[in-house]
Amino acid sequence: MIFQGCTVESKKRVAPLPETTDEAPPFKPLTAEEARRLREQLPVVSPWGVVAGQGAVGLVTALAAWAVTGRQNVGWSAGYGALAVVIPAAIFARGLTGRFASLNAGTAAFGFMVWEMVKIASSIALMAAAPALVPALSWPALLVGLVLTMKVYWVALAFTPRQRQKLS
Repeated sequence: MIFQGCTVESKKRVAPLPETTDEAPPFKPLTAEEARRLREQLPVVSPWGVVAGQGAVGLVTALAAWAVTGRQNVGWSAGYGALAVVIPAAIFARGLTGRFASLNAGTAAFGFMVWEMVKIASSIALMAAAPALVPALSWPALLVGLVLTMKVYWVALAFTPRQRQKLS
């Protein structure tokens, strides 16, 4: 590196490896077969399943709000609150399941961060647009729809399939 006319060589410092050790290494790399078996045992939660569950909960919430209060605007408000969660979640799921999302670990982490920011920004935009889009908006109903729909994430985690058992 050149700094004000001087050259300075940068050296990497690496911890020395122990010459002899009786301890096992902290991790053992998996073989291809071990990695395949591990993937088969791990539960998989589809982001699209979560989005579908959110949509169902949002619809039920909107219909229940309308039925309980007898006011159509309360049902629309609760439904819009659910949409303020479902639409950004669908955008996020689409971004995470795209073909560039899993090229490597760095791309996956960066993509997750970008799509999470897009999800938050779209949620805020939908909430800001609510008074203009929903006639006779009921904020309490909107917030109930929003919160109940957001809680589907926890329900999806609670009902994640456990380790799959081999049939052999």
